[in-house]
Amino acid sequence: QVQLVESGGGLVQAGGSQRLSCEVSGTGLRFRTMAWYRQAPGNQRELVASITHSGSTNYADFVKGRFTISRANAENTVILQMNSVDVKDTATYYCTVQFRTGASLHWGQGTQVTVSS
Repeated sequence: QVQLVESGGGLVQAGGSQRLSCEVSGTGLRFRTMAWYRQAPGNQRELVASITHSGSTNYADFVKGRFTISRANAENTVILQMNSVDVKDTATYYCTVQFRTGASLHWGQGTQVTVSS
């Protein structure tokens, strides 16, 4: 059974940095795409950033230049480096993985990031 374990959430001051990690286990498949979504109270879930296994990345406009998604050395692990965070970045951040084109996403349980002013 595929499992996603996110870590690194917490409280951070505005202007600071936070690093989120997501590890996929329970499968021998290589991921096609991994991504981070977020959802703030009262808001819809939105895509933050994604990365393919080959390293191609995509970012939402509201994080470009501040957040970086990357692959860790370990297989099926990705990192979201969040810099210059703003109170608007406060949300629950979810990791997803997709193993082939058109397949459903697997979701993690989410990790809370709270940015204080």
